[in-house]
Amino acid sequence: MIKKLWITCVSIALAGTLNAQDVKIGLKLGMNIASVNGSNANNLDSRTGFIIGATSEVSLTEKFSIQPELLYSVQGAQQKDNFKYDLNYVLLPIMAKYYVAKGFSVEAGPQFAFLIKDQLVPIDQYNGGGKENTDAENFDLAANFGIGYQFDSGIFFQTRYNLGLIAISENPDIKNGVFQMTLGYQF
Repeated sequence: MIKKLWITCVSIALAGTLNAQDVKIGLKLGMNIASVNGSNANNLDSRTGFIIGATSEVSLTEKFSIQPELLYSVQGAQQKDNFKYDLNYVLLPIMAKYYVAKGFSVEAGPQFAFLIKDQLVPIDQYNGGGKENTDAENFDLAANFGIGYQFDSGIFFQTRYNLGLIAISENPDIKNGVFQMTLGYQF
């Protein structure tokens, strides 16, 4: 199923490129403030991580474009002085962007995430504590909402929230929630 989903996403991105008026490629880097949400996530705090990757923007009209991205993201949560829930993903967001004013855009779209690393790391790991796998799901689906601003020079800023739609773990029953701030450059 994941292979079919991947092929469909790439096909949509390529089909849009063939009919597009303008295609821009870029890089982005930023910071995540990640958490997990759910009935059993009461004692977990947010965790700061990074996000890095490539982006493209396919203009369909003067005000509307599609922005597929391929990103590496450090997410998870933590419990102060106890443990860190370390989840790293390869993300494939496909954002629809609408420019409401020159340079300023609102964006929304799905995000497909593939788990690369899942560990429960004790904060005091050097005094006998060991790392454990979390048994998190290998696939995550999120809805993204955000805003951005792009300068004429190609530099852009984006702020986005990723709302997890499916449980990444059944015990405890939790979903991802990530606030992202990124800086990038389009060629």
